[in-house]
Amino acid sequence: MTTYDAIIIGTGQAGPALARRLAGAGMKVAIVERKRFGGTCVNTGCTPTKTLVASAYAAHVARRGADYGFSAGEIKVDMKRVKARKDEVAGASTRGVERSLKTLENCTVYEGHARLRARNEVEVGNDVLQAEKIFLNVGGRAAVPDIAGLAEVEYLTNSSMMDVDFLPEHLVVLGGSYIGLEFGQMYRRFGSRVTVVELGPRLVPREDEDVSREIAAFLGREGIDVRTNAKCLRAAKKDGGIALQVSCEGGPMEVPGSHLLLATGRRPNTDDLGLERAGVKTDKRGYIEVDDELRTNVPGIWALGDCNGRGAFTHTAWNDYEIVAANLLDGDSRRVSDRITAYALYTDPPLGRAGMTEAEVRKSGKRALMAKIAMEDVSRAYEKGETEGFMKVLVDAESQQILGASFLGASGDEAIHCVLDTMYAKAPYTVLQRAMHIHPTIAEFIPTMLGDLAPL
Repeated sequence: MTTYDAIIIGTGQAGPALARRLAGAGMKVAIVERKRFGGTCVNTGCTPTKTLVASAYAAHVARRGADYGFSAGEIKVDMKRVKARKDEVAGASTRGVERSLKTLENCTVYEGHARLRARNEVEVGNDVLQAEKIFLNVGGRAAVPDIAGLAEVEYLTNSSMMDVDFLPEHLVVLGGSYIGLEFGQMYRRFGSRVTVVELGPRLVPREDEDVSREIAAFLGREGIDVRTNAKCLRAAKKDGGIALQVSCEGGPMEVPGSHLLLATGRRPNTDDLGLERAGVKTDKRGYIEVDDELRTNVPGIWALGDCNGRGAFTHTAWNDYEIVAANLLDGDSRRVSDRITAYALYTDPPLGRAGMTEAEVRKSGKRALMAKIAMEDVSRAYEKGETEGFMKVLVDAESQQILGASFLGASGDEAIHCVLDTMYAKAPYTVLQRAMHIHPTIAEFIPTMLGDLAPL
């Protein structure tokens, strides 16, 4: 048995940063990785998918050349070169994480499947490690829904899509939310026929209805077939591909395709972690239960990142690291409940989100104000020829603080931070309204919007 001051399981977003802080503070640290260094974001999430999105965007703009006064001729996408570019970008990140950990002073890297053996013990193959501080950063993976016939057909997930170096003739995407829509639009722009099948009544159901409608509209204009309210699903092989039997609104009862992508959510990697041997509690979905400082019910064990159910994004995992490190090493008192909901959907145009939705504000009963502007009225978007979408901001009528915003449009994923930073400052909306922004930009219209607030 080898004793350490701290053991970190998993090298996703929170793990390496925490290892560097702890080792830098003089602690003897062990970090364990069973597969690829860097976790979901680097290997199958943010980095590779946004690289693919960039390639798809370039192809899309080239096809629109006439709109900008030029002709690029016939646009042909070479999927092997697209994948090679993605592999190089993601691979550099993966190698960088591995190299940084293996050269980190006071840190020992173990490669293998880690399992808790007791409250303060971890086994990795034949090695047994002991520490009074254990940090679980094991991430998550694609959830496979319980659908009749699915076991008899081949299907793809967000992870296996990273190995695709060909153009699917007809990609059927099951799941009309963030992962499904990004892949659906991406492959449509690469040249595939695409059908998106959503079990709910509309796309991205956690968003406001106007956001869902607008996303469905611009995807439809690109030739993506959207089917909602899918019921009684059954998968089967057909003509060398797949067929998804559905009962849903619009279209025939069968959706045939060459390939099936499952994008119906994710699940935590906690089912083979030995949590029961240490007495660590999970909820009914398998997420590790943590308090406001990310401590589990077992003293000396923390859970960070996707496995704790307190956020499913790279930025929430990074914030988990910041909270734990600050509380352990800086004498601070940071909490999960201090952060504001914020994320983006990387369709084109993207959706940037912060705080409450309009539906949540209405449900809360707060007296609120709202302003909304179509992107076609934003000069920068008009000049770029990218006028899909709108921006919307919600304000508490009494405190004058911003409650939330949805920016669906060009640079919406960047402009949203103007709102988010104002929310963290707990400043009244008038501070942002009176700011002088640069022209021409997307963000310059935020003060203009805030001058047009009206009762919700």
